[in-house]
Amino acid sequence: MKKVLIVLLIALITVSMGFAGGRKQADEKKLVIFSQCNNAEPYRAAQNASFQALWAQYPEVTFEIMDAQQDNSTQVSQIETAIRREPDLLIVAPNERAPLNDVVGRAKRAGIPVICLERDIENHDNFTTWIMSDNYSIGKLAGEFIVDYLTRKYGEPRGNVVDMQGLLGVEGETNRNNGAWDVLKAYPNIRQAAKAECSWLQDQAKDRMTEILRTQDQIDVLYGHNDPMAVGAYIAAQALGREKEMIFIGVDGLNGPEGAIKKVLDGMMAATFTYPLCTDKAVEIGYKILTDPSFVPEKQYEVKSEMVTSANAARLYKP
Repeated sequence: MKKVLIVLLIALITVSMGFAGGRKQADEKKLVIFSQCNNAEPYRAAQNASFQALWAQYPEVTFEIMDAQQDNSTQVSQIETAIRREPDLLIVAPNERAPLNDVVGRAKRAGIPVICLERDIENHDNFTTWIMSDNYSIGKLAGEFIVDYLTRKYGEPRGNVVDMQGLLGVEGETNRNNGAWDVLKAYPNIRQAAKAECSWLQDQAKDRMTEILRTQDQIDVLYGHNDPMAVGAYIAAQALGREKEMIFIGVDGLNGPEGAIKKVLDGMMAATFTYPLCTDKAVEIGYKILTDPSFVPEKQYEVKSEMVTSANAARLYKP
């Protein structure tokens, strides 16, 4: 009889533990991991801060950021670590398209929903959804702005343009460049005086612009494929007393006292084009993925850009 009672007691404890374990699993927080390509860029830092504020609105979600420090192998390794942790959602801002292709696909095949944030990877089957802004359209807007400026300056579309380029092969770099030059190549008297790959970084752009200024007697437009590179080029031109000779254009359009919208307002830059952080949309879609098993996201969501010039900078600026 005692043996029977002991067996029944053990069974009861086991069942109770099973229910307790089930409740614990049901009560566990959802884990969202963000693989950021490089925390050091101002745009990326703003992206991180926005995500932290947005996800903080959901106490049932634990949000973590991994910083790849602009290194492909580091980002691959970090995503492999993330896969082993089995997050409920993985958000990836790829450093480059090709090197992330396989590991992101492995995450998806492991049953982890994957959001690509503003940059994609080569194989679109390897992620769940892509939240982006149209870099080619941004490039076209930049090209049209350059044509308009040079036409007003010279009475016809002619002049010398210098390109400060981000990481070559990255979707954003490729399309910001192609969009602009698909417009500019229609005008044979607008020429690319020089170009430099500066990895999106202000210091590199400053150094490369210093070299370019020593070889180019006349520059009319500096087109930085992001704002930090445009600012770096401005600093180099200012150091040589040539900043008034040209206009400076960038992309990102961050707000705040250190952002490019303030620099347009102050006259340092002639224009910038907002490159939305895409975080609001990522949290909106990500939270639906976490909470609604029946939700099937679209393959791609576009967040619109806006041109910022002296005409609208005061309206758009937020301290």
